[in-house]
Amino acid sequence: MSSLISAGQKQDAAHPAHAWRRRHHSFGFWVAATAFLVNMGFSAVPTPLYVLYQQRDHFSTVMLTVVYAVYAVGVIASLFFGGHLSDWVGRKGVLVPALLINVVSAMIFLFAPGLPGLVAARVVSGISVGLTTATATAYLAELHIGVFGSEHSPRRAQVVATAANLGGIGVGPLVAGLLAQYAPQPLRLPYILFAAVLFVLAVLVVLSPETVGRPEPAPRYRPQRIVVPGHARRKFFVATGAGIASFAVYGVFNSLAPSFLVGTMHQHSHAVAGAVAFAAFAAGAVAQIAMSRAGLPRTLNAGPLILVPGLALLVGGMWLPSLMMFVFGGVLTGAGGGLAFRGALTAAGSTAPAASRAEVLAGFFLGAYIGLSVPVVGLGIATQYVSASTVMLGFVVIAAVAVVGCGRVLAAQHTRSGPGEHTE
Repeated sequence: MSSLISAGQKQDAAHPAHAWRRRHHSFGFWVAATAFLVNMGFSAVPTPLYVLYQQRDHFSTVMLTVVYAVYAVGVIASLFFGGHLSDWVGRKGVLVPALLINVVSAMIFLFAPGLPGLVAARVVSGISVGLTTATATAYLAELHIGVFGSEHSPRRAQVVATAANLGGIGVGPLVAGLLAQYAPQPLRLPYILFAAVLFVLAVLVVLSPETVGRPEPAPRYRPQRIVVPGHARRKFFVATGAGIASFAVYGVFNSLAPSFLVGTMHQHSHAVAGAVAFAAFAAGAVAQIAMSRAGLPRTLNAGPLILVPGLALLVGGMWLPSLMMFVFGGVLTGAGGGLAFRGALTAAGSTAPAASRAEVLAGFFLGAYIGLSVPVVGLGIATQYVSASTVMLGFVVIAAVAVVGCGRVLAAQHTRSGPGEHTE
């Protein structure tokens, strides 16, 4: 690393234009990383506020899960219709509108109180996130090359993208929970703050370098295709099953966990609700970063080993009840879920050659975001007839069996396929 930097500094001294280009790309890298983190954080701002929305608008737990789940509708729609457009119009041409779309979502939260406004704001936020994830990840990788060159390891960009993605989803509830607990106007101030920061970041992205040239002639528009090679469909569907189970676990933290804290553990602090969500997502990000050099078999084995005890502690904390056990279980569950999802994503990506990997991953994320929404709605409906503790017990058993079973199948298939298969 030091030799690369010293060589780059020597070249910068000899060529001022090269030095300016490196600084410009470095500026753009950290702006894009911050924009990625804040935009993902905004998507989870409502997590500790759902209890307040229920009190204000008098809707049921089932409707709460619907408000949460419609976010996935926006994500899926934007993935299909716009997730690939940055290859044609440039990274900034998609990332800047994506940030501003979440500013619009904040305006809906602020000026359209009531259930219809909540639903509309969540859908719009989902559209923003669907446009952001793939675009920001690719943008960071390309800006990193602009700073260090293509011969440098891409690990730094991958680590930053992981931290911004999962870490951002944790930061949003943490900030919103603290503001709701200790600052005035809990249903307004978080959105005002995030909207202002997102607007400033959109301006800074405009000032950052573009990394993709527009193709000439411009390609004819088409939605994102989903293509899975016939020989790899079994592995793909097993990987998608693991992704669904992992996202379902995260969905609980972003939707029902605050209600469980209030109803089961009589914990009414919005700051605690936000901190619980933050702990789960931060643990997932840290686990992915810590094992970023691990191979697929180790990742697939480590995920369930951490996730299953975490789920047991999580449901145990609800049955006792014990806030400390619930939080510790959430940390382990988040870490294990993060590793299980990373392993599933890597396995799904390995089922296709590079030329069709985007289409394969589009199908994987479709399943994952269905897992983020449908099981949560099912849990919300179930809590109308059975206690939340019993519902969570059934959920963790199903999730644990799915993750363990899919992980073992994927590990076995990877061992049989050997080194000749496509890899991430």
